[in-house]
Amino acid sequence: MIRLFKLQFLGPLALFAATLSAELAALALERAPSSATLWYLNLRVFGLFQRSHEALTGYTDLEGAQLFGIALPIFALACLGLITRSKLPLAVSTQFAAGYAAFLLMSWQSPVPAAKQASLGWIAVPSGEGFYLLAGILGATLLSCIISHFLYLHGARTA
Repeated sequence: MIRLFKLQFLGPLALFAATLSAELAALALERAPSSATLWYLNLRVFGLFQRSHEALTGYTDLEGAQLFGIALPIFALACLGLITRSKLPLAVSTQFAAGYAAFLLMSWQSPVPAAKQASLGWIAVPSGEGFYLLAGILGATLLSCIISHFLYLHGARTA
C-alpha cells in the first residue's frame, strides 16, 4: 500500500511539470522572439496552456496565474501529504489535479454559437504534440485519482 500511496504523487507532479515547462517556454520566447524552436514549443506543444490562459483572462490578469495560482498549490499540497505521510492532503491534491486537467481539456473547446439541435459531437482535442501532452497529463492525473479512491475504499473496508 505504501507504493500506491507514493504513486498518487504522479498526477500532481506531471501537472506541475507540464505547467512549469509551458511557463518557462513562454518566458524564453519573450527573451528570444526570433527562435523558431521556441515558437514551435509555444504554439504546438504548449498551445493547450495558451487556450486555458485565454479562458482564465476574464477572472485574473496575473502573469503566471496557472503556475502560481493553480499548479503550484496543488503540487505543494501533494508534497505536504507525501512528506507527512498524511493521506488527506495527497488525496485532495489528486482530486484538484484531475479537476484542473479536465479544465485544460475543456478550455481547448472553441466557443461556438449555440445550436438549435442536440448533438453528440466529439470533443475537440489538440492534435500532434499537444495531444500527447494532454493525454499524458490526463492519464497521470486520472491514474492518481483512481489510486486515491482505491486507497480510500480499502481503508474504509478495513476500518
